[in-house]
Amino acid sequence: MRLTMELNNLKDAFDRVAKKQKLSCSKVQEVMDQIVQEIEKAIEMMQSTTLDHKSILAELKKKLHEIAPLAQLEGTQKELNIALSKYPKALEKTLNPDISKAYRNIEFDSHTVNQIIASHFYRQGMFDVGDCFITEAGEAEAAAAMRSLFQEMYQILEAMKSRNLEPALKWAAANSDNLKENGSDLLLGLHQLQFVKILQKGSREEALKYARTNFVPFAGNHMAEIQKLMGCLLYSDRLSESPYAHLLSPTNWDIVAEELTRQFCNLLGQSYQSPLSVTIAAGVQGLPPLLKFMTVMAGKKQEWQSMKQLPVPVELDKEFQFHSIFVCPVSKEQSTEDNPPMLMSCGHVLCKQSINKMSKNGSKTFKCPYCPSDVDAPRCRQLNF
Repeated sequence: MRLTMELNNLKDAFDRVAKKQKLSCSKVQEVMDQIVQEIEKAIEMMQSTTLDHKSILAELKKKLHEIAPLAQLEGTQKELNIALSKYPKALEKTLNPDISKAYRNIEFDSHTVNQIIASHFYRQGMFDVGDCFITEAGEAEAAAAMRSLFQEMYQILEAMKSRNLEPALKWAAANSDNLKENGSDLLLGLHQLQFVKILQKGSREEALKYARTNFVPFAGNHMAEIQKLMGCLLYSDRLSESPYAHLLSPTNWDIVAEELTRQFCNLLGQSYQSPLSVTIAAGVQGLPPLLKFMTVMAGKKQEWQSMKQLPVPVELDKEFQFHSIFVCPVSKEQSTEDNPPMLMSCGHVLCKQSINKMSKNGSKTFKCPYCPSDVDAPRCRQLNF
């Protein structure tokens, strides 16, 4: 969210520069037109009259002096220069060119990292790139297994882009039990797309036959959706002008394709989103406060390298929060198994060590730091996140 706001501010600064530049160009064009008009008048007078050329040129000089081009352009050019001088500063502030100062020398499993990168390429259907990367990284043995995981999915999705549902229907039918266990309506969604596709061709009888063959297993839980599809039969020749025109929207294909990707990855034991994409997106959000911290701590680089946890709070959007984490508001430390979160009688939560410290190891009551309630340490209850 913070990054989005910063990029929006940067876009606003760019828009201001573009606007000032457009105004400046318009003003230059206006002044140039005035000058050209006066010069053309002078030339015409020279060609059509016997007046002394010197007097005509003197009159032209007077007119140009009255136009005062420099004075006219000064205001808009000054505004443009001010906007231009501010924009690089906004760029430098938002897009910090040196992110290496937030780097830490930590050990990581290069094999796992290589697998994640290759997996990302395969997810995107970039199989040649993934193969090349795996070979150059010396992970050739893992290439065949990783490639096959996503090749079938990519082929199905490519077929859907061409409005061919046969591969997707075949895969969904073969995995229908697993899809049902996951609570997914993917198979019904695919049949709906195929039904509408058949109806679009104007074949009402074929569409009805398809519905009777494929919708019966879903009637118990999805009768309302099926009834709407049956209503489409009345408008087979003018579906785009019917109350069911929304069923023709390309968005319906996108939604089903997304659900297929989600379920395919789920059945493979893989995350829906690319781990590499998620990691980079989360890193982009977390980087600004770390860079700001490192600017303050510029002379204590070694201290940063030895820290076991982040020295500043880094707030990420909910989409990047995969585990419940509690940070004690008193000690500012993250809860652990040895220092778990404890629910006090007033309903507020602190870590166990903070409660022990404030209660002198349970020997006395203490005031809750959030409200005036008296808290009895032995009555606090441990929470399991």
